[in-house]
Amino acid sequence: MIITFLGTGTSQGVPVIACDCEVCTSIDFRDKRTRTSVHIEIDGLSMVIDTGPDFRTQILRERIKRLDAVLYTHAHKDHTAGMDDIRSFNFRQQMDMPVFASAEVITQLQKEFSYVFAEQKYPGVPQVKIHEIHNEPFSIRGVAVTPIQVMHYQLPVFGFRIGDFTYITDANAIPEAEKEKIKGSKILVLNALQKKAHISHFTLAEAIAMAEELGAEQTYFTHMSHSMGKHRDVEPELPEGIDFAFDGLKVTL
Repeated sequence: MIITFLGTGTSQGVPVIACDCEVCTSIDFRDKRTRTSVHIEIDGLSMVIDTGPDFRTQILRERIKRLDAVLYTHAHKDHTAGMDDIRSFNFRQQMDMPVFASAEVITQLQKEFSYVFAEQKYPGVPQVKIHEIHNEPFSIRGVAVTPIQVMHYQLPVFGFRIGDFTYITDANAIPEAEKEKIKGSKILVLNALQKKAHISHFTLAEAIAMAEELGAEQTYFTHMSHSMGKHRDVEPELPEGIDFAFDGLKVTL
């Protein structure tokens, strides 16, 4: 399995528009964070989790030429806004794009991208094949996927476990039963927004505590805001086996 972090930033990205803080003006490439998404290659299958507003830029940057499936964690715009750009893969691959999402996410996609789901479609719009998922395992072309339902304040969000890789974003609570699905993962990705308290995301301290409880061999933090501080300044504070992800990071499992 090859895991590529397409984006590791929060909803505004980093740098934030019109912000002159030391993170947003940093010249360190690791402090340039597009909206959170990840690409996974496994057993000949190419898939992404979430298509945020930077999806096109991310796909071009990583030179991804094939996409077999899209999985969605939840309906927030910073995770769905780039769905229109899957049409390039429709044209190239001559196939409808399989999209895996909860009923709530599907409803939101139908509202935001009504032209995709219209009975009379304008030529060239994205072609999708919707698969409604629930909190139970499913497979994509023989690759097993286990949803993990976490809470983003009061909003249920799906994380996903694929083999020994678990991906969780936009969470501030994980129910005990869902933690059991994660345990034994070799690589865990977990959101860590910033150091100060937040209503719907793990803080850095909370994310560290959760990572240590779940006990993956290696944990990467994602979905970070400019309030976290510079990558080079904060990463040395992290315990062994826990690191910040950054845009373009590739991990092989």
